[in-house]
Amino acid sequence: MQKMTTWRQNLAVLWAGNFMTGMGFSMTMPFLPLFIKTLGDFSKSELTLLSGTAFAITFLVKAIVSPFWGRLADAHGRKIMCLRAALGMTFTITACGMVQGIVSLIILRALQGGFSGYINNANAIVAAAAPREHSGQAMGTLATGNVVGTLLGPLLGGVIAGTFGYRSTFFVTGALMAIVFVATLLLVHEQFTPIAPADLLPTKQIFQRLHYPQLIIGMFITTLIIQAANMSVTPIISLFVGELLHQHGPIAMVSGVIAALPGVVTLISAPSLGALSDRVGPEKVLLVGLLFATLVFIPMSFVQNIWQLGFLRLLVGVSDAALLPAVQTIMTQHVPQSVFGRIFSYNQSFQAIGSVIGPMLGAVISGQFDYRGVFVMTAILLLINLIVIHFASRPLLHPTENEA
Repeated sequence: MQKMTTWRQNLAVLWAGNFMTGMGFSMTMPFLPLFIKTLGDFSKSELTLLSGTAFAITFLVKAIVSPFWGRLADAHGRKIMCLRAALGMTFTITACGMVQGIVSLIILRALQGGFSGYINNANAIVAAAAPREHSGQAMGTLATGNVVGTLLGPLLGGVIAGTFGYRSTFFVTGALMAIVFVATLLLVHEQFTPIAPADLLPTKQIFQRLHYPQLIIGMFITTLIIQAANMSVTPIISLFVGELLHQHGPIAMVSGVIAALPGVVTLISAPSLGALSDRVGPEKVLLVGLLFATLVFIPMSFVQNIWQLGFLRLLVGVSDAALLPAVQTIMTQHVPQSVFGRIFSYNQSFQAIGSVIGPMLGAVISGQFDYRGVFVMTAILLLINLIVIHFASRPLLHPTENEA
């Protein structure tokens, strides 16, 4: 009974931590170029380059350092890694609100990525503690924290920046991360036996000991593509909304709502779809979710008004609610607990790479074709992902064939 209470308490606290961490990474996105513009006299091309650098460097550094933090998590525990990440982000994000030059901002954005790791270690804590029969529902619920925080962050950040100024958003975000640190310190309980560094398996041996290594690699690829799909519309969403509204009306507000719609639906539907994966298997939910996502993005390229776009963005929230928890649950069920830290950190590295690739592809495709081409590109990526996972999951879906 005590264990059941503990994992549910951990889930609640870490969900809030994931939510605030997701917001911490996304709250400044809507106005980052405008903030950079106040730090110097830059030409249009310089401003574009500096804004792209300041945005991307956080995720690039995160992709590089995540495996290092994952190894430390497997050796010393995942809770201490959550505390390290929350405290580091508290100081780096708050300091961003005090910078007087662009170089300082870029350095601090890089450090913010370097201190990352809260979300993947929160996943590892919940995955290790939740009973297997509830793992899908638990991971489904936890996944909504980061997704909803990331999607709602720009909306909240825009409101704060518009009301109190750009710098205030950094201070608010830093305060939220300080709350995450204190809550994690006092309310999260982890049963962990430290592992001597000499006893940690090398990465190559980890994958050799997995029953389905190709499936876990497929999960990494899926995480990258899901994140790239979600982020691909970031550079063009407000421009596309303006086109649909014929450049009239509250374009900024409508863009924020359109961007946030998937997060609202994901929050509502992810626990139910996670419970479904406990009953029918996360592999089936993942395959159906990828097919559904592909079918949702295709008609986005043909929308004629804002209502059609809004409806399809709602359906994107359903696909996210199916995909992200399924990925986490599959890794939970097919990876030994002793290497959760590293496997989940590798997954975070792929997610960070998706955060960089998605907006870059979106910007390139919209420049070469038009805004509608971004949705076609995203649908193609999801279709390729569906094919990869179909073959990677065959040993689980057809065990008798595998044995034969």
